Amino acid sequence: MHFISNWKGGILAFIFAGILISQSQVSVSQTNPKYDIVIYGATSAGIASAIQASRMGKMVLLIEPGNRIGGLTTGGLGQTDIGNKQAIGGFARSFYQEIKKHYQKPESWVWQEAKSYRDGGQTTTSVNEDAMWTFEPSAALKVYKEMIAREKNINLVYNQRLDRASGVQKKDYAIKSIRMESGEVYKGKVFIDATYEGDLMAVSGVTYVVGRESASQYGESLNGVQANKKALTLRSKISNNAYYHNFIEGVDPYVVKGNPYSGLLPFINKKHPGVEGSGDHKIQAYCFRMTLTDHPDNKIPFIKPIGYNELDYELLFRNYEASKGPIQHMYSYGDPLVPWINSSMPNRKTDTNNQKGFSTDFIGQNYDYPEATYSERDFIVQRHKNYQQGLMWTLANHPRIPEEVRAVVSKWGMCKDEYEGGNGWSGQLYIREARRMVSDYIMTQRNCEKLDSVADPIGLGAYGMDSHHVQRYVDSNGFVKNEGNVEAGVASPFPISYRSIIPSATEVQNLLVPVCLSASHIAFGSIRMEPVFMVLGQSAAIAASLSIDKKMPLQDLNYTELRELLLKFEQRLD
Repeated sequence: MHFISNWKGGILAFIFAGILISQSQVSVSQTNPKYDIVIYGATSAGIASAIQASRMGKMVLLIEPGNRIGGLTTGGLGQTDIGNKQAIGGFARSFYQEIKKHYQKPESWVWQEAKSYRDGGQTTTSVNEDAMWTFEPSAALKVYKEMIAREKNINLVYNQRLDRASGVQKKDYAIKSIRMESGEVYKGKVFIDATYEGDLMAVSGVTYVVGRESASQYGESLNGVQANKKALTLRSKISNNAYYHNFIEGVDPYVVKGNPYSGLLPFINKKHPGVEGSGDHKIQAYCFRMTLTDHPDNKIPFIKPIGYNELDYELLFRNYEASKGPIQHMYSYGDPLVPWINSSMPNRKTDTNNQKGFSTDFIGQNYDYPEATYSERDFIVQRHKNYQQGLMWTLANHPRIPEEVRAVVSKWGMCKDEYEGGNGWSGQLYIREARRMVSDYIMTQRNCEKLDSVADPIGLGAYGMDSHHVQRYVDSNGFVKNEGNVEAGVASPFPISYRSIIPSATEVQNLLVPVCLSASHIAFGSIRMEPVFMVLGQSAAIAASLSIDKKMPLQDLNYTELRELLLKFEQRLD
């Protein structure tokens, strides 16, 4: 594994054209040069942190590097991954309660009647529940904006990106201020990094890791390379790791079938995937969670992107040809015909996600993203979008795709009334994993399986240990395979340690990291769910506020006092 203590890459000194910062937002930093709490990243965790801190009487600056708040919750992930709804309390539950109130209003139903809607996917809302767990991106954005507007102590700024070269000023072990690319400087008493990338954490000199640890490093069985179809978990349960979302047996990997000298098809790793359980620098695949519709008045047909290359989808064609019909025997859920999980959302929309061996996940094409410059990240994001746009056009139109598949996919399209830009595509890439902090406590598979316990819980994880595929390779039989998928359940909700969201005291004493927290790759695979990020964001704000009130470093807080506050604000810890 490679551990990095600070950002060492280059930085591009430019600001996107069209940055929109209102005069009122600029004047805020001039008239109030120091905030109680500065939050970088208006993701679901960042918004939870801001609202909680405001309710505790703290002056809050919430910085969004882009032009849209809410991260993946407003970026297409409307099919909430939870595991156990009873694990979700506090702000997170209140958000989903607000979602339910939104859909109780008749005017919220534009493209269908409320009575005709039925949840799809793995998360459903029961009739008598106090909350609703599936929603449109636009509905989540509306609810978040309304919740922020009710608070008097939150100043929100958009399009302010951290200067990753030297944008953090520290004295001793405390951050004093952070500087943006625009030159704006924001001072605070406590800082929270709520980004998916962990940029503030990295620039602040906190130790972190990118990639998968070896299974032996923390005594795990599901970390590192996972090429075998079945593996034993620590509790001796079988986990079907490489089985799901893989290719039909017999898919040829070469440009000219059977001819290794013709070269490998695109997106196949030339090297062996590695020894089973060994660590590497690679990360699980990204994609866009698509919001689709079949309503003719709201539908944008799939388009062939500029630069479309048919060879990029040759593996898709061959996977269908190898199956000789529907390939449902390979999968336990989702569509048996089309490589997607097309979960129903309100108003005849969907949350569409990856499924099968060749789908929306752009496997192996994101390794550089966590450490990349802003311009390099933009390029990676655009490559993912081009790939996925080409995939959807191919599934809907290409003659080598089975006719019955084309008939299903072509009924769908992007939504005219979702997202900026008018093309129906989210601007939020699904960053399933990037940097992960290494602090005094590291959450591992043993925590997820409750073999190890923590004395300082600040919230609960409940979803299964989940990793999407990491790489695509040629197996010993000369066929193409995907590697890295893990789907292993947890018996019940498990506690997450307070120490896992704060750095070591010898690095930074006034920074909290509720998203890129201290966890192994496989433990992060369970924790990395939007409701849990909200929970951890709220808990981070409670700890930050207590630290300010007590005038002491985050690492010195009395956990009994922190626990009392967590319970006061309805966090669920047991």
